[in-house]
Amino acid sequence: MSDISNEPNPTTMDDAATVSQPVAATPTSTLSSSTPMPDPQKPRYGRVVLISLVSGAVGAAAIVCGLKFGGFLNMPLTSNTSSAGQTISIRTTDEKATTAQAVSKKCLPSVASIYVASSSKNYVGSGVVLDTNGHILTNYHVVDGAETITVTLNNTRYEAKVIGSDSSSDLAVLKIDPNGAQLTPIEVADSDSLVVGDWVMSIGSPYGLDQSVSSGIVSSLYRSTMLPSASGNTIYANLIQTDAAINPGNSGGALVNAEGKLVGINSIIESSSGSNAGIGFAIPSNYAIKVAKTLIEGKQVLHAYLGVSLQTVTASNAARNKLSVNQGAYITGVTSGSPAAATELKEGDVITKINDDTISSADALILAVRAREVGEKVKITVMRGSEEKTFEVTLGSDESLQGSAAGSARRGDTNNDLTDSAGANR
Repeated sequence: MSDISNEPNPTTMDDAATVSQPVAATPTSTLSSSTPMPDPQKPRYGRVVLISLVSGAVGAAAIVCGLKFGGFLNMPLTSNTSSAGQTISIRTTDEKATTAQAVSKKCLPSVASIYVASSSKNYVGSGVVLDTNGHILTNYHVVDGAETITVTLNNTRYEAKVIGSDSSSDLAVLKIDPNGAQLTPIEVADSDSLVVGDWVMSIGSPYGLDQSVSSGIVSSLYRSTMLPSASGNTIYANLIQTDAAINPGNSGGALVNAEGKLVGINSIIESSSGSNAGIGFAIPSNYAIKVAKTLIEGKQVLHAYLGVSLQTVTASNAARNKLSVNQGAYITGVTSGSPAAATELKEGDVITKINDDTISSADALILAVRAREVGEKVKITVMRGSEEKTFEVTLGSDESLQGSAAGSARRGDTNNDLTDSAGANR
């Protein structure tokens, strides 16, 4: 079984794990990879092959027609300057340029390499330029524990500091002083408009090889997972899955579409080796930019909150405790004054659905709640004994929990189990 991990150190997931925690934000694990700063390498160029004059005229005409109708001769670059800084648009003309070449030229100036020194190691990550003031978005696990942070952008090095972070969503914002340099903020797309099969490019510093690109497609959408660490869990909801290569050092870098616009922040990979295996995940740009704006404003990032402690129902513990269903999220406790308490959810209820989404485990419930907004109304279906009940719940905010959740939330021991129908923890 492959591992889903904050690269480069994979962490094994267990779908049958028991979880006992409030449905709220919890901390993340640290990404680190000791990679020396690489020397720049020059590109290699192939030979130009000359075809014969006789066959060339006919052949060239056919090729031009094919490329024209295929759209490969219709992607030049035009640049302009706006209040957000220099932008480059890809539009139709007769100039030769492939999509990958055009997108690379447009986006590379907007992606930085981030070099982090901590007490135990040095490592590299990536970041995305948000504005001309020097704000750079990256993953929290890239800068967690950093003592010094150096950003390399367009062959210039800057000292950086963290001005805000949200460990539970694995995002952080850095600030550099451009010192008069003109920065190129990345253009942002609506990540909700992505569909499976869309062309995408990953940009970052894999293994310290800065300004590296790789292309692929959107393999799937709305993937969610939760990664455990010593201090808690990082919750990733509604991730973009891609086969564009993401390796250690790509964390915090850009996933962009065929228009050269940001659709995601590269964050984790699924791999048994810790390197690219064709399955990577990015935080959608809509969510990432929303968090970044909140952090830049100096505000706290809030997450949807239900207010229950949970355990996963499995076939074995359901049979032992005579439960009426063999999967779901078993409520072991309800927090006083929480949205769950306001709607009469009770200890012993097994949550089986949120709206029309089936809930198969405690983790699935946490991820389903986290994927929603504070104040959103949802329908929660439970089995109470042999009776099915549905409650409408207005999700609250985890603001009051954020100071304490980091120390108390944990991923349950996979050997724990339900001991009776009341749901007591062993």
